[in-house]
Amino acid sequence: MLTKRILASVLIIGLIGGFGIAEAQEMKFFRIGTGGTGGTYYPIGGLIAHCISSPPGSRPCDKGGSCGVPGLVAIAQSANGSVANINAIKSGVLESGFSQSDVAYWAYTGTGIYEGKGKVDILRALANLYPETIHLVARKGAGIKSVKDLKGKRLSMDEPGSGTLVDARIILEAYGLSEKDMDVDYIKPGPAIDKIKDNQLDAFFIVAGFPTGSVVELASSVGAELVPINGPEAEGIIKKYGFFAKDMIPEGTYEGIGETESISVGAQWVVSSKVDADLVYNITKAIWNKQSRKLLDKGHAKAKTITAETALDGVGIPLHPGAERYYQEAGLLK
Repeated sequence: MLTKRILASVLIIGLIGGFGIAEAQEMKFFRIGTGGTGGTYYPIGGLIAHCISSPPGSRPCDKGGSCGVPGLVAIAQSANGSVANINAIKSGVLESGFSQSDVAYWAYTGTGIYEGKGKVDILRALANLYPETIHLVARKGAGIKSVKDLKGKRLSMDEPGSGTLVDARIILEAYGLSEKDMDVDYIKPGPAIDKIKDNQLDAFFIVAGFPTGSVVELASSVGAELVPINGPEAEGIIKKYGFFAKDMIPEGTYEGIGETESISVGAQWVVSSKVDADLVYNITKAIWNKQSRKLLDKGHAKAKTITAETALDGVGIPLHPGAERYYQEAGLLK
């Protein structure tokens, strides 16, 4: 413990020495709640944090310096996903976080899974990011060719607090199933993969932009299968819930797995209304500059689909005033 305290003191002294006392005092920390390390939220969050962070006193972007927000230290935090991130924003533990579009809408309006729990009326949108595809991943040879084949199987639906668990329940219901019809675990994809390798689990759900690391790892090691989410049941889900859309995971996305039909929701970056409007304006401006574009394009396959032109797609909650100001100035919002 003493060693850790000494190390922390050294780091703080180093920061002050490197930036100067006045500049160190100007540093602002901005947290971004993401998801498990095996999904897409976490690496995307790290990329975005890198894009918007900038040391105090650094040269402006137009003079060859950092294109982030001067003095801002953004931190991508691993978390349980959509519901947990929204609850953390509500309680003030996080300034911002990633959420599925459906979960964000339900939270803000106090409907759906937030029925009777009160509205999270401080929730605001900063940007729509990319489509998140629902993956139903099965152990190779488990005999699961459709959602209905999950009956009697061992299934992981992700942890409580995750948007994945919410969507998994919607899908099971649409296909006439419930958690009582199978042996269910509530664990993250990482532990789920370990159980699949040990033949202790047959399938798991994960909602993430493809390719997602955990599925890549499983498919390239012991092999895996993707179960299609299609047919009249999927059509019914899309009709009932306006946040879902048809999606297709292309052949070759994961080793040995062909083209697979599924559905998707939007991954959105949400923020507390209590965060300063000028700060959110500068963050929004930073994420859409040319330097950030280069970092996103090089950093992750899904990050290439994060664009200013789609930043307002499917946003069902109010924009933060700072973000709204930027999009109006950029001509993206009238």
